[in-house]
Order: sequence, then C-alpha cells, then structure tokens
Amino acid sequence: MNKIKLAIVDDEKLIRESLKIILGSSKEIEIAGLCENGEEAFNLCKETNVDVMLMDIRMPICDGVKATKLIKEAYSGVKIIILTTFKDDDYIFDAIKYGASGYILKDTSHEVILHTIKSAYIGNIIMNPEIATAIIENKTMDKSKALDKVKNTYNLTSRELEIITEISEGFTNKEIGERLFITEGTVKNNITEILSKLELRDRTQIAIFAFKNNLI
Repeated sequence: MNKIKLAIVDDEKLIRESLKIILGSSKEIEIAGLCENGEEAFNLCKETNVDVMLMDIRMPICDGVKATKLIKEAYSGVKIIILTTFKDDDYIFDAIKYGASGYILKDTSHEVILHTIKSAYIGNIIMNPEIATAIIENKTMDKSKALDKVKNTYNLTSRELEIITEISEGFTNKEIGERLFITEGTVKNNITEILSKLELRDRTQIAIFAFKNNLI
C-alpha cells in the first residue's frame, strides 16, 4: 500500500507540529505539508499531491469551510477531515456540504485520528458520535415547522420532502417506492430534482441536510 500523503492545516503551530510528529511516525503516512490557513492549504494542493487533509475550521485569512469549498472544486480527489469542537456544528455541516469527508474532535486520540485518516482515504464518511448526539439534543424546533420552512426556502414539493425523509432513514430507492406507492423510476427522478434544488452531490449529503434542518 502506498503511503497516504497527509496535509495538516491549523493556525496553531503547536497542534500542527504535534500532529506532524505523531502521525508522521506511522509507516502508512507521509506528511505532505503543514499550513496555517485555508489559503496555504489550497496553494499546497497546487504544488504537491495531497490525499487527505486534516483541516481546522476557525482560521484567519481563509477558514476551513471556505478552504474546503475551494479545494474540492479544484481538487475533488483530496479527502478533507474537519478538526472541530462542540461549538462548530453550523460550520461542520457547511463544510460537509462542500465535500468534506466528515469531522473529528480536536482532542480525539491519535490512534482514532490515524484510523479516521485511513477511513477517509478509502472513501468513508466520518461523523463523531459525541458531536452528533450534542447537536440532536440542541435541536428544539418543531418538526412540522422545520418541514414548512425547508419546503418554502428551497421550493420543495411535499413528495420531495417525503423522499428526503425516507433517504435520511436509510431506505433504498426500491424501498422508498414501496413505502410511498410510487415506482422506483419516479423515486430516482425526484432525487435528481432534490439534488438540483438543494445543490447537493449525493444521497449522503441529502441525509446530512435532513439532519441539519431538523427533518428527522
């Protein structure tokens, strides 16, 4: 297996250097570069091949959300893992919308960070259960109000909202068709329209959208 080329992006030098020393000691990791902000991270991608980036959210000049958008648009193959805290849930979902592979807490053990890097490298989505639980506990908006708000904001039909909810519950197109008494082809057509209206890329992002907007 080729080494994973890892970039570390954080405005705190101590964090950058610590992660470099610990993660760089792994036989599976090659440190591709250290960056202080998102602009440096974007420029690094121009200069060298990067497989995975550990990206802080709150940074000067160019934060992690904006950097994720820029990098994924220009270098879609780069996997980005957001380094975050419990206070950054809005930023987290924006970053995932732009193509980040997930997020982990800054105080996560180095063993778990290494496992996360390898998981993102092969295409998995990473979500820290502690943050997910905290976000769920803080969602107080009534679901019916949330549905109305999303429906009006994104010009979604009632059927499209139903399908978004079904996707977020993990049902396949065939299962959704059976549950809503429509054909699988109709489900696919609706999903295409949903992705267009919400400016999302895939089913995973639809599920994240539903979670963020209190639809589940």
